[in-house]
Amino acid sequence: MKRTIRAIALLGILGAAAVAIASRSPVSAGPPVCPQIYAPVICDNGKVYPNQCEADRHHAKNCVPYGL
Repeated sequence: MKRTIRAIALLGILGAAAVAIASRSPVSAGPPVCPQIYAPVICDNGKVYPNQCEADRHHAKNCVPYGL
């Protein structure tokens, strides 16, 4: 009887965890994933980023194409 109660409790906890994970929005999962395309840009901060997406992730401003 105790095993059955523990098993039911465990299933309830696992089910709640699965619902919580499934309901997470992609925005809260972290920064966006940028494509691995090399199109370098240089920004006002003097840094060169591999592409505009990476520059945006670092909040870089006024970026222009670099070196191509």
